[in-house]
Amino acid sequence: MNDSNHQLATVRRTFEILELLWENDSLGVTELADHLDTHRSTVHAYLRTLEATGFVINVDGRYRLGFRFLEFGGRVKYRNRLFRASQTELTHLADDTGFTAVLTIEENGELVIAHIEDGQRSLQLGLYTGMRNPLHANASGKAILAYSSTEEIDQFFATRTLEAPTEHTKTDPDAIRDELAAIRETGYACDWDEQVIGMGLLGAPIIVAGSVLGAIGLVCPTNQVTDEDQRSDLAKRVKQSADIISVNYQYG
Repeated sequence: MNDSNHQLATVRRTFEILELLWENDSLGVTELADHLDTHRSTVHAYLRTLEATGFVINVDGRYRLGFRFLEFGGRVKYRNRLFRASQTELTHLADDTGFTAVLTIEENGELVIAHIEDGQRSLQLGLYTGMRNPLHANASGKAILAYSSTEEIDQFFATRTLEAPTEHTKTDPDAIRDELAAIRETGYACDWDEQVIGMGLLGAPIIVAGSVLGAIGLVCPTNQVTDEDQRSDLAKRVKQSADIISVNYQYG
């Protein structure tokens, strides 16, 4: 193995350790070595290096992720122009509806939650900034996908496995393409029980100069979306927020 390959393998193993710590909250050296099927001494060397950087914390021999990640994540978020253009309007949307308003973006074929604002009637679903979901499995992702280019849509279906978080999730490419066409007609997307049973979601794309930059989503109980009148009112408000954010982005 040459130096270049060795460095790549080292970086990959570092992130495997970080992901294991994220999944398990905290682990000891032996536990990590068992997960990775490698020697304790090797794992310990990685952990000591990560501890020295502040990204991993040692508490009585058990290792967990440090808040250094929060520092990096906060910088990425607050430097993002779309977040800055969206923050105030997300608060207004959550206050007006009482539900959870989310700013989402697409990254590497996945939907990423960039910011969350809770309302007085918000569902407690464990959503968090940075959470990733399949684009095809919720309204915000479909809103982004619907306004992507034909080439980008074709590439998505050609390169992604369409997972089904629930039994209600659509995974047939033809059915999803039909839904994307309907979204382009109405200007918004909706779903219920596709990501979480009991959760409904409405999403509208944020479009600037003909390009979709992200989407605004409103998370609410399923019955708010299945009721046609409620859905119409909420969709109108979500589309209004997306339009306001688009103007803020361009001229704010």
